[in-house]
Amino acid sequence: MRQLPVRMARWSARHAGRAIAGWFAFVVLCLGAGIAMGTDQATTEDFWVGEAGRAEAMATEGGLERSPTERIMIRARSGQLDMAAAGAAAQDVTARMRDLPEVESVAAPVRSEDGEVLLVSVVLNGPELEGKKNVVPLLEQTAAVGADHPDLVVEETGSPAISKGVNDQRGEDLALSERISLPVTVITLLIVFGSVTMAGVPLLLALSSIAAAMGLSMVASHVMPDAGVGMNLILLIGLAVGVDYTLFYLKREREERARAGGRLSSEALVELAAATAGRAIVVSGLAVIVSTATLYLATDVIFSSLATGTILVVAVAVASSLTVLPALLVTIGRRTERLAPRRAARRAKRGKPARAGKPETGRVFGALLRPARTRPALTLCLSVLVMLGLAAPALGLKLVDPGKDTFSRDIPAMQVYDRLTGSFPELFVTHEVVSRSTPERAAEVKQALVDLGRRVQADPLFTERAEDAEPTVRTSTDGRISVLELSVPHPAPSAEAIESLGHLRQDHIPATVGQLSGVETGVSGDVARGRDYVTHESDKLPLVLGFLLLMTFLMTVWAFRSVVIGAIGVVLNLLSAGASLGMLVLVFQGTWAEGLLAFDSLGAIASRVPLFLVVILFGLSMDYQVFVVSRIQEAGQNGLSAREAVLEGINRSAKVVTSAAIVMVTVFGAFVALHLTEMKQMGFCLAVAVLLDAVVIRLMVLPSVLLLLGERAWWPGRPGRTERSQEPVAGQPAEVG
Repeated sequence: MRQLPVRMARWSARHAGRAIAGWFAFVVLCLGAGIAMGTDQATTEDFWVGEAGRAEAMATEGGLERSPTERIMIRARSGQLDMAAAGAAAQDVTARMRDLPEVESVAAPVRSEDGEVLLVSVVLNGPELEGKKNVVPLLEQTAAVGADHPDLVVEETGSPAISKGVNDQRGEDLALSERISLPVTVITLLIVFGSVTMAGVPLLLALSSIAAAMGLSMVASHVMPDAGVGMNLILLIGLAVGVDYTLFYLKREREERARAGGRLSSEALVELAAATAGRAIVVSGLAVIVSTATLYLATDVIFSSLATGTILVVAVAVASSLTVLPALLVTIGRRTERLAPRRAARRAKRGKPARAGKPETGRVFGALLRPARTRPALTLCLSVLVMLGLAAPALGLKLVDPGKDTFSRDIPAMQVYDRLTGSFPELFVTHEVVSRSTPERAAEVKQALVDLGRRVQADPLFTERAEDAEPTVRTSTDGRISVLELSVPHPAPSAEAIESLGHLRQDHIPATVGQLSGVETGVSGDVARGRDYVTHESDKLPLVLGFLLLMTFLMTVWAFRSVVIGAIGVVLNLLSAGASLGMLVLVFQGTWAEGLLAFDSLGAIASRVPLFLVVILFGLSMDYQVFVVSRIQEAGQNGLSAREAVLEGINRSAKVVTSAAIVMVTVFGAFVALHLTEMKQMGFCLAVAVLLDAVVIRLMVLPSVLLLLGERAWWPGRPGRTERSQEPVAGQPAEVG
C-alpha cells in the first residue's frame, strides 16, 4: 500500500503519453457507458418510510395510490369574473386536456367560495414521480387557452409543474455556481503557482474527474436508484477535492524541485512527490470514502444516492492524482528543463539574479501560528472555547422536511400555488387515512372511516365541510383497502398542520377505526411523509454517527499508527462539525439573515442537512488532518524533535492547506447564492466548516495539542517509526520518506 503511489507514478512518468491518453480514454468510456445505460431514477416506492410509507404501500396495493394532479385556475384579468367567459375557457381546457395521452381524467370545474376563480383539476397518468416528465404538454395547452381568452388569466400549478420548475431552477442555479466558483478557483491557482499552465492542471483534472464520475454514477444507478441529487453533489464535491488533491501533489513536486536545484530529473521529482503527497492523497481519499459510506446505514434512497455520488467522484479524483497527474507533471517538467538554460541566459544578459525560492509561510501564517508556538495551553483553551461557543446554538436544532411550500417563489408554478391555496385553502394539506382488512369487513371499515370523517369536523384544525356533505371513502375493487381523505387549511410545514396529524393519529383514529381488531390503519400525505422522514432520520442518527466516529478513529490509527492521533482527529472533527452546525442554526433557523442571504426561514433546518453534513465534514476534515499530520510525521522521521517537527510540518503545509481551503470555501459558498433553501444551508455549512477547520483547527488547536503532548502524541510508537519508505525513490537514498 505504501509503495503503490510511487510505483504508479513511476510507470506514469516513464509512459507519459500512454498514461495521459489512457486517462482521457477512461473518462470518455465512463461518460459513454453512462449515457448509453441512462439513469435509473428512484421510484415512489423507494421513498417510503415509517407509517406514511406503510400507508402508501397499502393504498398502492389496492390501486388507490395518489395520482399526480394539476390544477388550472381561471380568473379575470381585471374586475369581476365573467362566469360565461370563464365557463367557455374551462370547456376549452377540458377538451384540450382530455385529448392528451398524458391525462387520465379531467374533473368538472369548481368555483371558489368568493366566486372569483374557476378551478379545473386534471389527473395525469402514471406514478406520482413521473408527473414532472409528463406535465410539459399540459403547460403548453394551458398557455394556448390563455392566449385564446385574453380577458382571462389561465394558469397552472400542481406537484408535477412545481417539480419541473424546481428542476429548471436547480439547473440554472448550478450554472450560476459554476460561473462564481470557477473564476475564483482559477485566480486562486494562478496566485499559488504563478503559471497559467500549472494552474490549469488542477482544474483540468477536477473537471475530467467530475465527467467520469457522472458517467459512473449513471451506471451505478442501475444497482442503487438515483434520487435526483447525486449529480449536484458530484459537481460540488468533485470540484473541491479534485482541485485539492492535485494542488497538494503539485505543491509537493514544486517543493522538491526547488530543493533539488536542478540535480534531479522530472521523473525522480514526481516519484518523490508520490512517496509523500501521493500516499497522503490515498489515505485522505480512503478516509472520505469510508466516512461517506456510513450514509448507507441510514437505509434511505436520498442518502444512498448522495453517498454513491461522493464516493465515486472522490475515488476518481484519487485515481487521477495517482495516474495521469504524474504524467502531466513530467511532460511539463521536461519542457521546463529544456527552456531553463535559455531563460537563464536571458536573465543573465539582462543582469537579473536568479530567482530565490519563496518562504513556505508569510507574515499572515506566521502571525496565526505565533499563539500556538509561544503559548500553546492558552491558545488551546481559547480556541476550543470559541469553537464550543459557535457550536452552542446547535443544541436548539429543529428539523423539518421541506415540502413544496418552502420552494422559491421565483418559480412561476409556486406563485400560482399561492393564489390557488388562497382561493381554495382546503387544497393546502390532505391527510390520507388508509385501512386494510378482509373483504368481508369492508362495510364495517368504511363505516368506521365515515365516523372518523364526521369526528374531525369538531376539530378546528381540519377544514370545515358543508353540513350535508358526507365523508367520501374510496374502497378497492376487492374490498380489502379503503382510503379516507381529510383536508387541513394550513401549509404542510406549519405547526397547525403538524398538530392536526398528531390529533389524527393519537386521538381520532384510536377512537374510531383504530378500535377494530385485525384492521391495519395508517396515515399518509405530505405532512405525514415529512414527519415520518424526520423521525426515521433521527432514529438512524446514533447508528450512523457511531460508525462514523469509529471508522474515522480506525482510519487515522491505521494511517499514523498512533492511538492518540486517532483520538485527536475524532475530537477535532467533532469540534469543526459542531461549530459549523451551530452557525447553520444561528443563521438559518432565525429570520435575521433572510435579507442578507436571500432566503425565507423555515424556522428549522432541512432534515437531510445535519446528518449529511456531519458525514461529509468528517471526510473533508480528514483531508486536512492527513496532509498536516503527514508533514509533521515526515519531519519527525528526518530527525527533528517533537516540537520542531510540529512547527516544521505546520509551516510547510499552512500555505497549501489554506489555498485548498480557499478553493473549497469558494465552491461551497457559491451554493449560498442558489434559490433552494436546502442547498443554501448545505453550501453555507460546508463553507463555514472548511474555513474554521483550515484556520482555527489546523493552525491553532492542532499545533497547540501536539506541542503540549510532545512525543506522547505518537503513542504507542514514535513519529519516525512507520512512514519510512522501504523502497528507494529514483535519484534518492532509501531513507528519504
